[in-house]
Amino acid sequence: MRKTFSFFNQKGGVGKTTSVVNLATIMAGLGKKVLIIDLDSQGNATSGVGIDKNENESTAYQLLVENSDPNTSIKKTAIENLWIIPANAHLAGAEMHLIGQDKREFVLREQLKKISDDYDYIFLDCPPSLGLTSINALTASGYIIIPLQCEYYALEGLGQLLNTYQLVKKNLSAELELGGVILTMADVRTNLTQQVIEEVRNYFKEKTFQSVIPRSVKLSEAPSFGKPAVLYDPHNRGSLAYAALGKEFLMRFGSDDDRRELAAKAKEVVAPAVAEEIQAEELAPENETSQPAPTNANT
Repeated sequence: MRKTFSFFNQKGGVGKTTSVVNLATIMAGLGKKVLIIDLDSQGNATSGVGIDKNENESTAYQLLVENSDPNTSIKKTAIENLWIIPANAHLAGAEMHLIGQDKREFVLREQLKKISDDYDYIFLDCPPSLGLTSINALTASGYIIIPLQCEYYALEGLGQLLNTYQLVKKNLSAELELGGVILTMADVRTNLTQQVIEEVRNYFKEKTFQSVIPRSVKLSEAPSFGKPAVLYDPHNRGSLAYAALGKEFLMRFGSDDDRRELAAKAKEVVAPAVAEEIQAEELAPENETSQPAPTNANT
């Protein structure tokens, strides 16, 4: 369970699926074996990694309702180290069938026990609701990740979301922890966005990821091409923000070796810059000091 993460917010349109798809791709690019489980009947995570959601006979529906072998539903994506259990419109009927099952809140947890050792991380893309599917995701997870849009209305439903988390933790899964809050769709030019960011960081403290995901046309455009934005356009500001989030995620939830490797890579990047600065000082004329490069206020 400690490697399973529910990306959950009962409010739709907050960048939940975008965060799942892009963060999973970043982690896969860092050499981690990642499985996405699409638990939303809209199937956006499925199409977002290039899988046709209408051509899958075995999906998350079979996983939850028919208790089929999870391995029969897993699809390999075109992205190295990334797999997915897809979803389509059939999943909308899962809630009704789950009601009559024994231990209905733990169906997914029992299923994931069969495959959890095969992956470094499992990301659950939850539906924007507080139904049985979401409860199954939370009880199967070690951590809940909350993508939160940087707007006032996003804060309004936060109390209900946290109440759900506390109820699940108290009554169904004592191991469930709040893994972090991802600030999404930020427009740093507005005072409201700055206020929301400040308020969230004051409340959640270190649980809030430092990497803030900006509004970006490329992030919205990429799914129509069946690609995560970090592959569709790696250099746009949204993709760069997710790349930074991926490293931050690995520092927080990775192994000691992962943290040491990331720290070493950071030094490799910083060291040449420091060397250039020292060299500039050595070459500066006597009684003169090298001046820092002018800062571009627009960057």
